Amino acid sequence: MGKTGKDIVKSFYEADLIHDAEAFSKYLHPDIELYWNSSFGFSKKNFEDIKKMFTDMAVSFETFRCEISHLIAEENQVSIRYTYFAKTIENPDKEDAIAHFIAIWELKEDKLYKGYQISQQGDNTPESMKSFISQ
Repeated sequence: MGKTGKDIVKSFYEADLIHDAEAFSKYLHPDIELYWNSSFGFSKKNFEDIKKMFTDMAVSFETFRCEISHLIAEENQVSIRYTYFAKTIENPDKEDAIAHFIAIWELKEDKLYKGYQISQQGDNTPESMKSFISQ
């Protein structure tokens, strides 16, 4: 039995995206479209845009990891709620929540194909962080 949609999405988000350039071609469909609403406004990203975004982040972050709080699948769609945490090069001893996300992914050919994502800047308050811990 092959990987499920949940397995594929989870593996992508758990990959070391700032150090592993191969992860993009392994998990992202070449014709990927990401529709992203963030606190900075709307953007549409393709394969190269997404890869460049993580390549640019590698310059600033010592470590970059994803903590998933929810992962729900229905047919070929997977919803994920997660927070990215990072340690900056300037302050490698302190890890902060960079941003919180919710995304819905449609998979095609066992790769992330069409995504609808919302995000907001990280909030490190205890009450906020507790809401992201899986029960």
